[in-house]
Amino acid sequence: MKHARTLEQRLILLLASNGGLGYFPWAPGTVGTLAGIPAFWLLARFSGPLYALTWVALLCLACWVAAGAGRLYGVVDDRRIVIDELVGYLVTVAFLPFSWTTALLGFVFFRFFDVVKIWPASWCDQRLKNGVGVVLDDVAAGFYAALALRLCLAWLG
Repeated sequence: MKHARTLEQRLILLLASNGGLGYFPWAPGTVGTLAGIPAFWLLARFSGPLYALTWVALLCLACWVAAGAGRLYGVVDDRRIVIDELVGYLVTVAFLPFSWTTALLGFVFFRFFDVVKIWPASWCDQRLKNGVGVVLDDVAAGFYAALALRLCLAWLG
């Protein structure tokens, strides 16, 4: 018999998995990051302050959801938790106008830096064993990816 879950628990798991993308059997982090592209398309229309406010609210939600999902799964950074990829990707493309070039380059750079985990991402990943740590390593990767993306876009002209 399947474990019965409350509505709150089901909502936490739905959000943590970016609407179920985290349940993809291969590379769920990569697949989960795909939720960032339509989010970028939507948020790119926002003013800078509204984008920042929305992102901070999403960051707080992601930390809470990641912590809750980690408890429900019994693993702090379970591979099905991919809301952190969404938050990190939105750092990568923050304050840029939407274009497919930007969206796809941002996706590639974010996935690279999320996998490589350059300090402080590696520190967050290894030391903060809670929802905040799950999310902050992706935020750090997002900053590196944002720098790489902006350099690449400037080079492309």
